[in-house]
Order: sequence, then C-alpha cells, then structure tokens
Amino acid sequence: MSSIEPLFEQARAALRNNEPERARDLCAEARALDPNDFRLILVHGFALRRCNDFAAAEPLLRKVIEVDPGLESAHHELGLALRGMGRLSVARQALERAVGLKPDYAAAWRDLYEVCAAEGDDAAAAEAYRQMIRQKGLDPLLQKALDLVGSGRLGAAEGICREYLKRRPHDVDAIRLLAEIGINLGVLDESINLLERCLELAPDFHIARANFVTALARHQEFAKALEACAHLRSKEPDKLTHKVQYASVLAMAGRFQDAHEQYAEVLKEVPDNAGILTSYGHALRYGGKGDEAADAYRRAIAVESGAGEAYWSLANLKTVEFDDALLESMENEYAALDRPGPNKYHLAFALGKAHEDRGDYDASFRAYDDGNAIKRQFSAYKPEGTRERVDAMIEHCGSSLLECPGHPSNAPIFILGLPRAGSTLLEQILASHSQVEATAELPFIGRIASDISGIRKRSEESLYPSSLNELSADERTAMGQRYLDRAAAYRTDKPYFVDKLPNNWVHIGLIKAILPNATIIDARRHPMAACFANFKQLFARGQEFTYGLEEIGHYYADYLRLMDHWHGAFPGGLLTVQYEEVVKDLDSQVAGLLAHCGLPFEEACLRYYEKDRAIRTASSEQVRQPIYSSAVNVWEHYRHHLEPLETLLKAEGVAL
Repeated sequence: MSSIEPLFEQARAALRNNEPERARDLCAEARALDPNDFRLILVHGFALRRCNDFAAAEPLLRKVIEVDPGLESAHHELGLALRGMGRLSVARQALERAVGLKPDYAAAWRDLYEVCAAEGDDAAAAEAYRQMIRQKGLDPLLQKALDLVGSGRLGAAEGICREYLKRRPHDVDAIRLLAEIGINLGVLDESINLLERCLELAPDFHIARANFVTALARHQEFAKALEACAHLRSKEPDKLTHKVQYASVLAMAGRFQDAHEQYAEVLKEVPDNAGILTSYGHALRYGGKGDEAADAYRRAIAVESGAGEAYWSLANLKTVEFDDALLESMENEYAALDRPGPNKYHLAFALGKAHEDRGDYDASFRAYDDGNAIKRQFSAYKPEGTRERVDAMIEHCGSSLLECPGHPSNAPIFILGLPRAGSTLLEQILASHSQVEATAELPFIGRIASDISGIRKRSEESLYPSSLNELSADERTAMGQRYLDRAAAYRTDKPYFVDKLPNNWVHIGLIKAILPNATIIDARRHPMAACFANFKQLFARGQEFTYGLEEIGHYYADYLRLMDHWHGAFPGGLLTVQYEEVVKDLDSQVAGLLAHCGLPFEEACLRYYEKDRAIRTASSEQVRQPIYSSAVNVWEHYRHHLEPLETLLKAEGVAL
C-alpha cells in the first residue's frame, strides 16, 4: 500500500501542472495496486476527462459522486465529460448540480453558459453568464444592474447601466450588459452600436461577439452576422456553440440548404439533443421539407419526453395528428410540470391543437386558455398602448400626407393586417406571378418609424407620427430609398416584391408618405375567426396582444378603427381582401387582387400551391395545398367559450 502514496502525489502534481496524460498513467499504475482507492478514482476521472477520454472518465466520476454527492468539482467534471460526448441535456443537469452546491463556482457557470447556448436556450445561457461575471468582484452598481436583469426589471437595469457607464465608459462587461438589455427590449440598433464599441475595446470578448451575431441576425443584417460567425469559428473552431449559432443564422437568412447541412454536421457531434433537433426541424420546415421536419420533432420528443417546443412544433405543422400514445405522453408531461415556463406553455398549446383535431373542443379550449394564461405572465403588453398609437395616427395622419411627393417606386407590395388572417395565402398567390417575388416579413418600415420618433431612451417623447407632415420631399424620397436599399438584400431582379409584415397596418400613413405608389393590401378575416386564430397560435416572438381574449378583442377593434381611417384618408389607396371570399371564389378574388396590383392575370396564381419556395410563417404547410374551407369556421366550435370576446367586440362597435 505504501507504494501508492508517491504515485498518488505525483499524479495530483501532474494534474495541477496541466499534464493530464502523465496523471492518467500514474493513476492507472496506482489503481492496479488498489482499484478502490477513492482519491485515485477521483484524480483518474479528472485526468481522463482532461485527456478527452470522456467515455472512460464518466463511470469513474459517477463513482466519485456516489461516494461524495456534495463534491461540486466532480459534478463539474462529469458535466464536461458528458458535454464532450455530445450529451448536452445530462451535462446541463450535472453542471446545474455543481453550481447548486457552490453558487460562486465561476468556471462551472461558464461551462453551463456554453451548454445552454448550444441547446438554444438563450435565457438560461444569459443567466448563467450573469452568474459567472458576478464572481469577478464587480462594482456594486453593476452588481445591482445584474440583479435587476435577472428579476426581469430591464428598464431599471438599463438606467443603472447608463449611469455606471458615464463613470466607466470603457467597462466592457457593462457595455455588453446594456446591449443584452437592448436585445431583450428589441432596441437592436443601439445594441449593435454598443457591441461594436465593446469589441473595439476587447476584440477577443467572444461572448460579446456571440451577442453581436444575435443582434445582427434579429436586425436581419445577415451578411454581417455570418461574417461575425466566421470570426468566432476561426478563433474557436471546435466550440459547439459557434457551430449551432452559425446553423441558426443560416436558417434565419433563408439559406436553408446550407443550414440543413450545418445542422447535420452538428448532429454528428450531438445526435440526441432535443433543443438542437427542434431547431433543425424548424430549418427543415421553413425550407419546404415538412415531412423531414416532423421526423426531427419526433426525434426530439423521443430523446426528451418533456420537450414542449418539439410537441408544439409538431402540432404547428397543422398536418400531423397525435396518436393516443403521444397525446397521453403530452398530458402526463404537462401534469408533471408544477411551474409556469416555456415547456409548460408549449405543451398547453400542443394539447389544444391535439384535442381540436379530435373534435374535443372543450378540452382544446381549456388547454389553449391555460397556455395563454401562462404566456401572459411573461408579457408586458398593455392594450392602452395600442389604443394611444392608433389615436395618434388618426390625429396626425390624413390625406394631407399625399400633398408632398415621396419616392416614385411602385415595386413594394405590402400585405398587412392581423396575423393568421390569410396574408401568407395572398403572398403565395402573388409570388406565383412571374413579375413578383416574396421576400419576408421585413422590419424596415417600423425601423424608419423608430428613426423618425427620435427616441433614444424610453422616457423620451416620440416625434412620430406628429412630424410626418413636416417631412420634406427630399426627406421622404430618402426614406423611401432607405427602405428599398434594405429590402434589396431579399430581392432578385423581378420588378415587384411582397413585404408581408402584418404589423405594418399601423404605419400605412408612413408608407403613403415615403412610397406613395406602393401597393397596400389589407388581409382580413371574420372578426371572431381572426381573434380566435390568434388566441390559439403560439408565436415564436412578438405579437404579445394575442395571449388573452380581452387583449385580442381590443386590438382587433383598434385595428379596424385605424383601417377605416386609412380607407377614408386614402380612397382607393388600399385593398381589403376577405379571407372567406378567397376561399369561396378564388378565381374572382385573384383577378381583383392582380388588378389592384396592376398586374396581368396569370393562371399560375390560381395554382399557387405549386410554387416551391421557403415560407417562414405558421401557414407554411397550409399554403402548399389547394384552397380548402375547413379552417373558415373553426371558431364556431368554441362559440360558448368565446362569448366574452363576442360581447367585447360588439361593445367596441365591431360588426359581426
């Protein structure tokens, strides 16, 4: 036994000196003499992990934890071994256990950040990173900002960060944190500027550069986002988080074939992670591979039976019906979740769709209602804000906007209105025309409105829309050109293009001011059908008004009120297309739609479902089918549950 001691001490010293191979060999020699010595098992497991022999390290590390479950470093090492084998979900559990045992364990928080980021759990990754930098001995003011971000009080955290940066303008942690707050609030222009400054000061601040990629991608500056991805991958070519982020940005940029190939490479390394499989499914779906997407979602569920987003994504294809076994699995997983969160609301919406498909409308409504109630807890939406914006548009935006010319281009075709009102169908019809191409839900009109507003802090008063009438012809033309320049990245050489961002209904006055010759189409649906379609849809981001019947009802009434105003201010300047009429008489509605756009009739527009293109909305699979009427009156099955909505709409003067 005495010969073990010098071997153990030598192995421990080798590990401290970053000589894991020597430590491994010394431990193997010593354990041949005493295979059950706890100290040797521990050091041997650590050494094997650091030699990247993850499979051999795992059983030893588990044995250590079995003997001493409170040893946080063993949980950390196990997490790293599991991550090295591509088993991210269990790696995350081990790392969470490590930081649970030792909350100031900065290295474990850092590695937990990497795992969460690779899984696509941005919120958990951000929290892990915040916990990591807490251990750096931060200024108390910056520590307070971190606490506020962690509790969701972003406005207060923003104010503290700004005050702190007045004193320490070069603190890259504070700059990055303020940018993170901006990304969460949707203030992407400023976040991008902040992160550019941060990276000037600290070019190797890779987490800040990953945030930079996120901000650029959400801002739809995909070329720059991919360039930043390339930089990260060149600096850390083996890091899984960079590979996953690259695949995600390729999909967001509409480069679906490249995204599919990149995800396939990632899945060779991490074959059984529900988050990555679900993201891969999204890329397949929006790239027109619905059947393969369904397979990816099913693989995610097989890997993790409680993968709520995968269940919802499968349901949201709207082409898949859940069998008894899958429905029972969903119900069991939902019942087992006692805390509200993403998994629970994803499962609730999936259950709503599954019960709807089976004709059990009471159970379906209960599930949809539960999902909305949970989602609403994470929303700050207030109907009063929409009403005030509509009031301001009506007050300041009238026919006088047309007295001053804007950009002469007639290339843009704006399809707008409420989501789930048939806008994707109209886009698909128009994109089937030889002179028209679909682009995306472009955010550029809203950004121009934001620029006009002059707001840089949320406490400042907006100059939009009151200043629209004060814009000169040159200013209007320049803004129209800015919109066209930004849209150019999504276009080829066709003379017309579709911008299908539903929320642009608020900005018709701005569109008329800067692009007076643009075509505007209001996609509309029966009020009850439109409101219920939004209530039962879980959106990936935004559309916060949809998570309550009262909120939806007020929103619809304000939308209708402003659309009536636009029709009065710009007679003949926009066309309302009723979804129910398109379903009933496709031929005449298509003819009217093309006439409004100034386009000659083409037979291909009636066979829109033959058009092969990427579609990135909830209707992606539906518009690849011939016209059908089964969705028109779905809301009537839920009528007795929707009586409060019906009452509210009538009180608001909406004709039903």
